Amino acid sequence: MRMFGHPTGLAGRLGGMVLARANYRTAVWTIGLLDIHSSDEVLEIGFGPGVAIRLLAGAARHVAGADPSPEMMRQAARRNAAAISAGHVELHQVSAEFMPFADQTFDKALAINSMQLWPDAAAGLREVRRTLRPGGRLALTFTTDSRRGREGLRELLEDAGFADQQFAETEKAFCVTAARS
Repeated sequence: MRMFGHPTGLAGRLGGMVLARANYRTAVWTIGLLDIHSSDEVLEIGFGPGVAIRLLAGAARHVAGADPSPEMMRQAARRNAAAISAGHVELHQVSAEFMPFADQTFDKALAINSMQLWPDAAAGLREVRRTLRPGGRLALTFTTDSRRGREGLRELLEDAGFADQQFAETEKAFCVTAARS
């Protein structure tokens, strides 16, 4: 948990470096599933070392991130310093359950290998729904290393107010996308 779940200290710094390399291809794949447009406002929950944030900054109008780890905040801020300075990216050290964004701010949202670490996944999903515009899409991606299966995801998303669920998978990951109903 100190390395990947809630990164802190030396283990957290090393974990961030590992995550930056290990999740790059998964981030590219997930972003592709969301069909990001240059006019989109996008939220990443659990941004880790900021790899997907960096990719999104090159594709979307504005990108925001939420992650509770001070270490991941430092790594993501360094990785995205130019986009932050330009006002194109904003990062917040917060939990998925309590995000500082206004209602209906975002067109798209994603979480890669993070939902299984949220203290309350149902509350986090309700909060994500609150921040999405009507029809906004969410992508939840899990690699095989996350040890999170598909069980219960459909019901969790439905209970939080998401519809039109679609599953996609690769050899090393699966993703469920859903729309805010």
